[in-house]
Order: sequence, then structure tokens, then C-alpha cells
Amino acid sequence: MAAPLPRDPIAEAQRNWEEHGWGDVAAPMAAITAIMRTQQILLARIESILKPFGLTFARYELLALLSFTRKGSLPMNKASALLQVHPTSVTNAVDRLERAGLVARFPHPTDGRTTLIGLTTEGRTLAKRSTAALNTEVFSAPGFDPGDVEHLIRILRDFRRNAGDFED
Repeated sequence: MAAPLPRDPIAEAQRNWEEHGWGDVAAPMAAITAIMRTQQILLARIESILKPFGLTFARYELLALLSFTRKGSLPMNKASALLQVHPTSVTNAVDRLERAGLVARFPHPTDGRTTLIGLTTEGRTLAKRSTAALNTEVFSAPGFDPGDVEHLIRILRDFRRNAGDFED
């Protein structure tokens, strides 16, 4: 990890926005930029934990999703919808995970147009091990004040709902 900067570049950007006459949008710009930087920091932490497992966060998410299903399998299009990613991204993740022996593709028993993806025994084991590592090393100490976590969840949930991400 790089040494901390001597000052907050996002606060500096906000001041620059204000000085250039954009004061009415300076705070929202700073908030959005801070969210984007926070995402980069969190993703780097998560990726560093998953790297020894041979996983990226995208592939981990697919393994975790499959591990939560009753049968350990889902149609590829449903996985795409639940992960909120383009079907091509799911196909790429499945390709990689399949080559690693962690998932398998198989035909849907009643719908010949649908391909199911399912966890292998190795995939289920890796999902459990990698989740335990994330729980211990990231999610138990996320870097947010415990009192802020529920508030943060509410703010981001409201934003996502208002953006059309989901309906209540």
C-alpha cells in the first residue's frame, strides 16, 4: 500500500470546484468521488484476500451466489440478473471457474434453451474457505465506524432504489 497523501485530494477538488464557480455541485462531486475511491480501496482489500484462492471478486461473487442456492445451481441468465452484470461477464466468469474445476455447466432438465451452472465439490469447498477469509479479514473490520454501517447501508440502498436498481 502506498504512503498516505499529506492532504485529502477529494477535499482539494471540492475547493477547486467552489473556486471555479461550481459551488452548487461541489459537495455532490466530492461525495461521488469519495464513493468511487472507497470502492477502489475496498476492492483492493478484497482482491488481496481472494488472490491466494485464485479468485477475483467477480468469480467469488458467482461462487458465493451458487453456494446460497438450495441445489447449488442456477440458470446462467438468473445468475446474471442476481449479480447485476451483463451475461457476457457471467459467461467469462463461468469459463474461468469451469477451467479451474469449480463449476460445471449442464442442461436444464425441463427447458432445453437454458444452461445451468452448478458448483462442483471443489467449488463449494473454495466458496466456504474464501468466504471465511473475507469474513475474518475484511467484513469483520470493514474500516467503517460500527455506528455508521447501518446508516451507510440505508443511504446506499435508497440511492440504488431511486436509480432503478430494484423495487421494494
